[in-house]
Amino acid sequence: MAMKTKNASVLLLLLLTGFVLQAQNNVWKNKQAAVTLTYDDALNVHIDKVAPLLDSLGFKATFYIIGSSPAFTKRIADWRRVAQHGHELGNHTLFHPCAGNKPGREWVQPDHDLAKYTIQRMTDEIMMNQALLEATDGKKKRSMACPCGETSIGDSSYLFKSKEYFVATRDGTPDAAAVNAFKPFNIEFIAPSGQTGQELIAAMKKAIDHKALLVIVFHGVGGDHSINVSQEAHRELLHFIKQHESQIWVAPFMDVAEFMQGKAR
Repeated sequence: MAMKTKNASVLLLLLLTGFVLQAQNNVWKNKQAAVTLTYDDALNVHIDKVAPLLDSLGFKATFYIIGSSPAFTKRIADWRRVAQHGHELGNHTLFHPCAGNKPGREWVQPDHDLAKYTIQRMTDEIMMNQALLEATDGKKKRSMACPCGETSIGDSSYLFKSKEYFVATRDGTPDAAAVNAFKPFNIEFIAPSGQTGQELIAAMKKAIDHKALLVIVFHGVGGDHSINVSQEAHRELLHFIKQHESQIWVAPFMDVAEFMQGKAR
């Protein structure tokens, strides 16, 4: 699929140019830090490799689903089982539109070029994906991740019109911060691509030191995407988190978002 060629550094930049809020002490469910493990694009490896490892460790994560992805449409029963195991199926839109009028965006298909969308079209596609996900897991509430971290159509953001369809968006853009309405927290993002297990663990240790929420944006794990980390690196990170579970709150993004909004304790 075209979205496999997304530029990891651009995605990470988009995530990091959002907001970093001031930390408070002892707010992460009485733990020193929090982490939300998120996986984008509805890949076969997420079902076959990632979800079983998470389940073996007792971790719940968020899988951001592109409704048109063959790895979703051909395996809906498998994704339903993933949700039944307590993982969140998040909204990653129906067709994953990204702006095609930026450098390096030759991979964007003309029919799914965000630069050619209207706010209404984007909102409609978010709503349709929401309905598809509800038919899969029976849940009405979920979070969203904006494809390529992009939220602008012309001089407007589609988040304000579509916000009724999601609890919060994972993105760090100023409009996402406004829509999310999080209380003051320290939030750090990484979008791994090629890092070793020790490099991923270093990011987790930094979050612990900063009393922060670490949002990890995974794509491929051992393949299946051009933005990829090895299964070994992914496993090393998860086992480190398990070993330090007394210090780290692990939860799907929607649960963490509601906590940061003051809607959950």
